[in-house]
Amino acid sequence: MDVKRSRSPRAPADGEDDKKRAGWRGGGVRPEMVLVGFLLTLPLLFLVFGGRWGSGSFPSSSPSTPVVARNVAAGGRGATPPSKKPEAVTPKNVSAPTTSSPSPDKLLGGLLSAAFDESSCQSRYRSNLYRKPSPFRLSPYLAQKLRKYEAYHKKCGPGTKRYRRAVKQLKAGRNADHSDCKYVVWFPCNGLGNRMLTIASTFLYALLTDRVLLMHVAPEQQGLFCEPFPGSSWVLPGDFPENNPHKLHIGAAESYANMLKGGGVRNDDPGSVAAASLPPYVYLHVEQFQLKLSDNVFCDEDQVVLGKFNWMLLKSDSYFAPALFLTPMFEKELARMFPQKEAVFHHLGRYLFHPTNRVWGIISRYYEAYLARVDEKIGFQIRIFPEKPIKFENMYDQLMRCIREQRLLPELAGAAEPANHTAGAGKVKAVLIASLYSGYYEKIRGMYYESPTRNGEVVAVFQPSHEEQQQYTSNEHNQKALAEIYLLSYCDKIAMSAWSTFGYVAYSFAGVRPWILLRPDWDKEVSAVACVRSASVEPCLHSPPQLGCRARRDVDVAAVKPYVRHCEDVRFGIKLFDT
Repeated sequence: MDVKRSRSPRAPADGEDDKKRAGWRGGGVRPEMVLVGFLLTLPLLFLVFGGRWGSGSFPSSSPSTPVVARNVAAGGRGATPPSKKPEAVTPKNVSAPTTSSPSPDKLLGGLLSAAFDESSCQSRYRSNLYRKPSPFRLSPYLAQKLRKYEAYHKKCGPGTKRYRRAVKQLKAGRNADHSDCKYVVWFPCNGLGNRMLTIASTFLYALLTDRVLLMHVAPEQQGLFCEPFPGSSWVLPGDFPENNPHKLHIGAAESYANMLKGGGVRNDDPGSVAAASLPPYVYLHVEQFQLKLSDNVFCDEDQVVLGKFNWMLLKSDSYFAPALFLTPMFEKELARMFPQKEAVFHHLGRYLFHPTNRVWGIISRYYEAYLARVDEKIGFQIRIFPEKPIKFENMYDQLMRCIREQRLLPELAGAAEPANHTAGAGKVKAVLIASLYSGYYEKIRGMYYESPTRNGEVVAVFQPSHEEQQQYTSNEHNQKALAEIYLLSYCDKIAMSAWSTFGYVAYSFAGVRPWILLRPDWDKEVSAVACVRSASVEPCLHSPPQLGCRARRDVDVAAVKPYVRHCEDVRFGIKLFDT
């Protein structure tokens, strides 16, 4: 339940500095009386003017305490710059989330393990305090499956005898029969949103095929996530013999599809294939090629052969979890794990991804300073893709059309129209904008700064950063991106750009069905429809496999599977949903 926070005044500023700036010299009015009056109006001024840190950067103070910035009106572009940098004031007793009744269910109904030290990863048990309770019930079978996997990972993970034995076999060029442990090693591709979706998909595949998930953590991804499995690590050791991601591409000789073409393996009689006759590892290239995933991954006969490899390397740019639901041999197990089909990433994402204390400090400080005490939070995520550029004016107009048509924000009062201060008096709505560009923030903030709302509600507009361009290989950029994904996931309503994996992750975490801002047709500059409501909180698989398997015929699975639909934003994509 989303607990309303009391809007008590923020921590006071330094009184002496205020006196000097105002040029007080004494007189008929006592200074402390003026200071008290100023403090009583500070929260309203703070909320109206909106909040960003100068130059679009997050605050850099200690992770343990949130920050309230003074002179907030000068923090964004287009405002009069302050004479000195805004001072940071640390309120008292705000290290924990601001909620009058903290959720007693820190384990999310059994989704999370209790075997962690809370201080080592504060977000693991605290992040849910910023969200409404999940609308999806956790399957007891999935919880049981996760506990069994954790024990398996601890038995076979890095540093164990079994892991060293498996690496020794790999180095020797052998694929041993009857191995105690099997592995799938994930390699990164594309931006942070893609990576989180593919890690979750790969973990689901590991659960289904009894493999240990290990991750190649590139420098730009270091320090983002806590370890998700107690007593072990999911980080691939640096001395792993096949630790070169540049070798992994669609033409690699070790890829399963190329092994089939070259006769190195056969799938026409998978039961007769001996494990000892196979190469030491197999590579699964699950990246989209001509808007299709490889159809040699999601067929039963191929899975029987792949199951005999002890080591599997995998690279993907796609949320391929829906394709696993289309693999016949996995269907019954998946039905037990996910009775509600659209909760797959919602559960797995909240299980796997916990920001480290450094990143959690960024998230919690921003939330406490700007979002904790409002009545409703509305998130807008805008992404412009280079392959389909949209002019700023067109994108802004489309966003405004969506806001008006779906009534996401209160209407503005006309110039001669008196504001109704009774209907929404005292209510505050926060708008959080996640975009590489500052223009959307500037215009929406200016709109609600210059005019009152018809119902008397206050609208505060915030944008944590505006990086101007995506930087895949920047660790600092990825820290900010992860922080904004989480902040967006705390919103009650979300509108997002079509095709955006960043937005997919955020609304799936939240368990909120978003409004999707549709792309214009390829030959047009403006979309006729501003936005549509998603039928599901599941991400979209942009490039589904052919799934004709050995028949080699194209099958529209959205027409034959009751829990699969085409995506609202990608007409040929598919997503899971509940009827």
